[in-house]
Amino acid sequence: MGANNGKQYGSEGKGSSSISSDISSSTDHTPTKAPKNVATNEGLDSSTRTLSTPSPGLILPSKSSSLSSPALSSNGHETNSSSSSSAPAETVAVVHPQPGTHARSRQSKSHHHAPIDLLPDNTLLQILSHLPTNQLCRCARVCRRWYNLAWDPRLWSTIRLTGELIYADRAIRVLTHRLCQDTPNVCLTLETVVVNGCKRLTDRGLHVVAQCCPELRRLEVAGCYNISNEAVFEVVSRCPNLEHLNLSGCSKVTCISLTQEASLQLSPLHGQQISIHYLDMTDCFSLEDEGLRTIASHCPRLTHLYLRRCTRLTDEALRHLALHCPTIRELSLSDCRLVGDFGLREVARLEGCLRYLSVAHCTRITDVGMRYVARYCPRLRYLNARGCEGLTDHGLGHLARSCPKLKSLDVGKCPLVSDSGLEQLAMYCQGLRRVSLRACESVTGRGLKALAANCCELQLLNVQDCEVSPEALRFVRRHCRRCVIEHTNPAFY
Repeated sequence: MGANNGKQYGSEGKGSSSISSDISSSTDHTPTKAPKNVATNEGLDSSTRTLSTPSPGLILPSKSSSLSSPALSSNGHETNSSSSSSAPAETVAVVHPQPGTHARSRQSKSHHHAPIDLLPDNTLLQILSHLPTNQLCRCARVCRRWYNLAWDPRLWSTIRLTGELIYADRAIRVLTHRLCQDTPNVCLTLETVVVNGCKRLTDRGLHVVAQCCPELRRLEVAGCYNISNEAVFEVVSRCPNLEHLNLSGCSKVTCISLTQEASLQLSPLHGQQISIHYLDMTDCFSLEDEGLRTIASHCPRLTHLYLRRCTRLTDEALRHLALHCPTIRELSLSDCRLVGDFGLREVARLEGCLRYLSVAHCTRITDVGMRYVARYCPRLRYLNARGCEGLTDHGLGHLARSCPKLKSLDVGKCPLVSDSGLEQLAMYCQGLRRVSLRACESVTGRGLKALAANCCELQLLNVQDCEVSPEALRFVRRHCRRCVIEHTNPAFY
């Protein structure tokens, strides 16, 4: 009987120990060394005992006076409940226990449970649900009960891995293999995979996700610059429910499309469409007009699109975007320096849907392009035009009269914006809450007083590097008591 129990414990603990070491060993930069002096037990042969971190099923129950298993205290740290002082910092694990070990463990009446062991399973599940992936794997190594709780499918709707040193491919493979035990080859509960900043993630890791996670809805691989088009194509082809995709910093990705096999299997009524709503391709430097055209034609349901610092995009790419993705609500083109007024005219075709627009540092944009946006996008709430040096008070006036629901405006480093433009904003956009005028050389106290007198809901005002008097700043503080003023005037405090 004891031998059979030992086999059961050993087989169960092997998988968990492997998973935990894959997840946690890469994140812990200081490896733990095993102690040199270990207290021995007369009833066990030295060949049957080994030192290891606690893994489920491997830990000998602490029912004798000489061996003990670590328990978790209420603050989450391991504590040794043994009364023996010969091995206070060691965990003695039985790999192949002798038959006499089972008889020795019958002294259960002397065992004292840790307070956390008295909690019901539902309560422990609630606690474990707040732990990140690597900590959850460690908890699975405490005891058999925690092993079963830690691998409850309800806790595994999300895998979240972070760190430059973690072997993300191996971790994903081991985790998905364990989660597929109840449903062979697929993880039906897994809906979110976040591996931001895992620079060792490659296409192999994403291939595993594509094959094992058909219910995936959210994938974030920001900063994983080894990812290529092939892996992304396979994910979007095999995960039809994918809605949120973050590829920022994946410089090798130049397009998003279905694989050729997936395209052939689709019915004519379905078409070659991808259900992605949110797409972030910030810092995807290789993205060009043709790539964005393919993305727009395959992802017509896009509502949030971020193309910051995609420096190869031109106005032509935005024409395809407006043609195929009419429901875009948020669009960022910051630092796309080849985008100009013609591109903004195409963006304006989004009309009533557009709420958020960022064209920061797009130096080719002038009042002409801003007039198109103001005329056709009356529901605009957020506009970032920082560094658009061609923007003047005339463009700001068109924006103020046509977009009265504007809440946030950044026109910093626009040297041609002056008090006249601010006065028009104050007159028509009285719901403004955030305004940045940083380094606007032509702005004075007159424009600030007009803003403060009419925009009482103002919460943030940035006037750094502006020639504004302390008196004007005090006026703003009196009229907008909840407003945080960011300034560089040493006379105002």
